[in-house]
Amino acid sequence: MSPRLPLLGGCQCGAVRYRIAALPLMFYACHCTNCQTFSGSAFGLSMPTSRNDFEITQGEPKAWHVVSPSGKPGVIWFCDACGCRIFSERPSRPGVVNVRGGSLDDTSWLKPAAHIWTRSAQPWMRFDDGVLTFEMEPADFGPIADAWKRQMRA
Repeated sequence: MSPRLPLLGGCQCGAVRYRIAALPLMFYACHCTNCQTFSGSAFGLSMPTSRNDFEITQGEPKAWHVVSPSGKPGVIWFCDACGCRIFSERPSRPGVVNVRGGSLDDTSWLKPAAHIWTRSAQPWMRFDDGVLTFEMEPADFGPIADAWKRQMRA
């Protein structure tokens, strides 16, 4: 099920809003311990999107510099008023912003094409047959992007 474009979203309090002009490059769930802590849940929802298709339409997010479990530096952009994480960026992925899927206004169409860092997933977590799983961060995200494209065409 493809969504209606543009995609709209923002933080919980509404101070920061964004618009995405095209379909995301992929969508996956990350089960690393950082995402678990950041989200206060069992995983984080990652939606890499072309930087050219992403626009902040209201407010000014604040930056927090972090290092991922794989050792890669990045910047998490969040709302200074409510603390909601909105998107992140990595120097190793120029031209891509990683939007938090749960920050979309409409999440009804979202279904992860893959699950990464499953070695640190909660023990009660079960994965659907046919969905890609990776024990850690994959070296190549191509298979996830391909699975996402197939899912969006279905």
